[in-house]
Amino acid sequence: MWEIVNQSSDGRDLRNANLSGANLSGASLVGVNLKGTIIDDTTIIDSKWRLVWEIVNQSSDGRDLRNANLSGANLSGANLSGANLSGANLSGANLVGVNLKGTIIDDTTIIDSKWRLVWEIVNQSSDVRDLSDADLSGADLSGANLSGSNLSDADLSGSNLSDADLSGANLSDADLSGANLSGADLRNADLRRARINSTTIIYSKWRLVWEIVNQSSNGRDLRNANLSDADLRNADLRNADLRNADLRNADLRNADLRNAIVENTQFGGNLGLTEDVKLDLKRRGAIFEDSPGDRSGVLTPR
Repeated sequence: MWEIVNQSSDGRDLRNANLSGANLSGASLVGVNLKGTIIDDTTIIDSKWRLVWEIVNQSSDGRDLRNANLSGANLSGANLSGANLSGANLSGANLVGVNLKGTIIDDTTIIDSKWRLVWEIVNQSSDVRDLSDADLSGADLSGANLSGSNLSDADLSGSNLSDADLSGANLSDADLSGANLSGADLRNADLRRARINSTTIIYSKWRLVWEIVNQSSNGRDLRNANLSDADLRNADLRNADLRNADLRNADLRNADLRNAIVENTQFGGNLGLTEDVKLDLKRRGAIFEDSPGDRSGVLTPR
């Protein structure tokens, strides 16, 4: 307690600390993590920090926080859905993982530009938005509509993109390290040179697509793979075993399919396949469902 009161505690991690009966009057708690900290009626603490403690430890869904001073507060992971932040001061506040859906923010709200942008994305239609180079690291973008948006070179590391609509989005060179993409719609999304690591949560289908467009799949065993609606432009699929794979609606512009095994491989609605290439693939056993008579009972519906 002496250290907290007499020394700077800025950024200190006080998670789960027992502060019952402590006298924290005048203590600076800028950036301090108060999640799980025990504070009761006997704790003497400035009203600003008691409010911060309440926000991170209790749901503030729909709470009236008009004109609140939350500058420098560590609000990471808090639920501010529907809260009224008109006129509030959030300068320098840590809003990593904060739910801002339905939150009321106006021109009088003081908030860092990064988090105002996040608020705009989750509360306003964001389809076909130019977010190239944007810093969206640690943002809660779950369920956001980012269809067709340009997210090239964007920093999305540690962000929550679960159930987000990223169909047709340009994610080339984007940093998706540690991002949560569970349930995200990645149909026709450009994943070339996107950074994905072992901590990135992404469905196996889309991790496979990422591997194919960023690594040579020459000779790879892709039997039964679901690659439908995938952006496979420029993919190296030479000699790959694609038997029974689903490539319907995949973008195959400049993809190299030379000597690929395509027996019972499903095609249809593909960009980048000339009529000559289609005929060659059919001769090799491929099935094109967008051509009359090409749907075969050999295939088992999936």
